[in-house]
Amino acid sequence: MSAINLNARTLKASAAKASTAASAARDLPPRRPAAELQALAERGSAELAAAANGREATAAEVVAWVARNFGAGSVAVACSMADAVLPEIVSRQLPGVDVLFLDTGYHFAETYETRDAVAAALPVTVVDVLPLTTVPEQDAQHGTELFARDPNACCAMRKVEPLQRSLGGYELWFTGVRRDEAPTRANTPLVTWDERNGLVKVNPVAAWSYDELMDYATEHHVPVNVLLSQGYPSIGCAPCTAPVAAGADPRSGRWATLEKTECGLHL
Repeated sequence: MSAINLNARTLKASAAKASTAASAARDLPPRRPAAELQALAERGSAELAAAANGREATAAEVVAWVARNFGAGSVAVACSMADAVLPEIVSRQLPGVDVLFLDTGYHFAETYETRDAVAAALPVTVVDVLPLTTVPEQDAQHGTELFARDPNACCAMRKVEPLQRSLGGYELWFTGVRRDEAPTRANTPLVTWDERNGLVKVNPVAAWSYDELMDYATEHHVPVNVLLSQGYPSIGCAPCTAPVAAGADPRSGRWATLEKTECGLHL
């Protein structure tokens, strides 16, 4: 297992960190009113269901609907850098799309390597989304290893708040959430209205299995995190991620010793 990566990325000046996500939305067009976006999400879900004629819309069909109704500059892809299948699928129809990487300061070195590979291999703009405090600053304010004592607070500061801040300039975000990952995700829709973040949320690969994801990555030469082949089917921050036994719940290695199953991004 790699040591926690506390490299220069986590030591940027506070002002730069606070503005990272905002600068990602550098020249975004004005957002349409929330009510209009919500209605569009509801209409899109119905349109995709009708067009599929009894089957579920494919990931490519979902992205095509987004491309028809949203400009590339108004959407973002959230990516944990476990794999780059979702950015690859989206960038086929929305080249140059922003890919948001939540740089918590606690990632495996392999995750940063995957992030760099994605930036080099795909026609996307990878954006590091940083918390308001570095790990050392958080330690000074809340004590060391907050992730072990209060993981919900740690996730809130290092994942949830930065993502909410970064999404403020967009009308829609793509996620790689899949229904087979956990019972809490079993009813994930393809297109929905994200009330908490105030924008459209799209999950193109919701119906995919882990094997389908990996088959796609292999066929299309998509970058994947090497930890996936080392017993880590779900990859988060290094202190809170453990390998899992073959056939076990893919997310059972996340917060394995704690009564926690979600970081809070998709609740």
